[in-house]
Amino acid sequence: MAEVQVNSMETSQKPGGNVDAVIVGAGFAGLYMLHRMHGLGLSARLFEAGSSVGGTWFWNRYPGARCDVESLEYSYQFSEELQQEWVWTERYAPQSEILQYLNHVADRFALRRDIYLNTRVQAAIFDEATQRWTIETSTGDRVSAKFCVMATGCLSSTNTPHFTGLERFAGSSYHTGNWPHEGVDFTDKRVGVIGTGSSGIQSIPLIAQQASHLFVFQRTPTYTIPAHNGPLDSEVERAIKANYANFREQNKQMLFGVDFQYNEASALETTPEERQREYEERWTYGGLPFLGAFADLLFSKEANDTAAEFVREKIRAIVHDPTIAEQLAPRTVVGCKRLCVDTGYYDTFNRSNVTLVEVSDSPIEEITEHGLRVKGKEYELDAIVFATGFDAMTGSLLKIDIRGKGGRSLKEAWAEGPRTYLGVATVGFPNLFTITGPGSPSVLTNMIPSIEQHVEWIADCIRYMCDHGFACIEPTLAAQDAWVDHVNEVAGATLYPTCNSWYLGANIPGKPRVFMPYIGFPPYVQKCNDVAAKGYAGFLLIRGHDGEREVELSRG
Repeated sequence: MAEVQVNSMETSQKPGGNVDAVIVGAGFAGLYMLHRMHGLGLSARLFEAGSSVGGTWFWNRYPGARCDVESLEYSYQFSEELQQEWVWTERYAPQSEILQYLNHVADRFALRRDIYLNTRVQAAIFDEATQRWTIETSTGDRVSAKFCVMATGCLSSTNTPHFTGLERFAGSSYHTGNWPHEGVDFTDKRVGVIGTGSSGIQSIPLIAQQASHLFVFQRTPTYTIPAHNGPLDSEVERAIKANYANFREQNKQMLFGVDFQYNEASALETTPEERQREYEERWTYGGLPFLGAFADLLFSKEANDTAAEFVREKIRAIVHDPTIAEQLAPRTVVGCKRLCVDTGYYDTFNRSNVTLVEVSDSPIEEITEHGLRVKGKEYELDAIVFATGFDAMTGSLLKIDIRGKGGRSLKEAWAEGPRTYLGVATVGFPNLFTITGPGSPSVLTNMIPSIEQHVEWIADCIRYMCDHGFACIEPTLAAQDAWVDHVNEVAGATLYPTCNSWYLGANIPGKPRVFMPYIGFPPYVQKCNDVAAKGYAGFLLIRGHDGEREVELSRG
């Protein structure tokens, strides 16, 4: 894959010194946050560990990497001109095209002058005396900022489980979340892919076309719906662009902030014939809207069973070997783990050069010099691909030494699981904002509208503080506790917590089992709007130092 050519102009300012805000991460969230800071007339620095903007779309370059939300929805809507001028080529945009889009945004809105690449933020320390954050970077720079905004992404901290013997493997190894920019040629190679989540499901069909033999090591089978991807229909594009505002507004009213073409009917109250017809239409259309087939799929196990069995029957019809088909057929609830979208995934297991290896009951014993061993059998490999996902939602935040009032670290504050108010702020960490953090809809939505909603809320909050002379803001403990309880209560009314998913942190050994996303985009947005309308109810607003006196206002 060719490297995206970007504007190489250096920033005109030194990264050190004092600024109004520091932003961490140059993906969709960080770029828009920087744009909004410029709009407020505030000085800002954005630090990015990679050598280009792009966030997850900079790092995830594995074969077949593409978005599972349709292009015309997975894009910014803050600029009508940008919406109209950018032309997507495919129904589901590939990684390379999304990266080109983000570089275009960085140039179009003159963001690069405040972006510092190849710079990892190592620490963010709150100074109670000055009421400012001190940011320390991998390049040795220190920046003082009134506000610190974490745009580190929900799926950006790669997870490679500990495998005995990995260091002695003589072949090549890769993680889908940190793929070589020059690409990888697997021609005539014996390849092992560990993991069958989204990145595994997207990459396996393409790797199989190159490899002399592909071994897929599966711990848990995953539900995946065909994408039916192809060139973007120009008539569809014209129709949507002619009425983009209404299209976006309609989607914001959907449970997940994306057009799932929701059917309000109950699967259990529908005749078997009508139910089958609805599922067939969804399968033929393709993608995530399969979850919108019936209103009760994520709330009733009996209703969900009808969808699960439909997908299992599809797997049995596609995969020729009945034993392999049953191994690929999930037994969990459809949707309790991230539903995947694929191109030719199940068909791949009909190839003579593909072997499925079950490791659910007998995990991988060790990685050897020449491959890996399962159930006492060694599989000889030239390359291993770790499609093992991420330390979702909290991983990237907790890799940074973030310390708030009293020197307490975020890692300590979240020792029993992440605790936030609205997913944007945490008690004891004044003026620290997290974009799409735990406790917000984030990964259970179309991420871009969720990102824009958070950025705009944070920008409005900062403007309110500036207009009213407030120096600091942080949640009250009562508001934070009530919000965490509410997030858990909403999740508990659904089927989401019924399986071991990364939504719960279950893929990371020792990580507290807490359901992290908030379910329901429209009610969440309404709650955020209500909080702001009431002068930031649930937050403690501090006017700042006045000699020895500090004035605090608690908005209950």
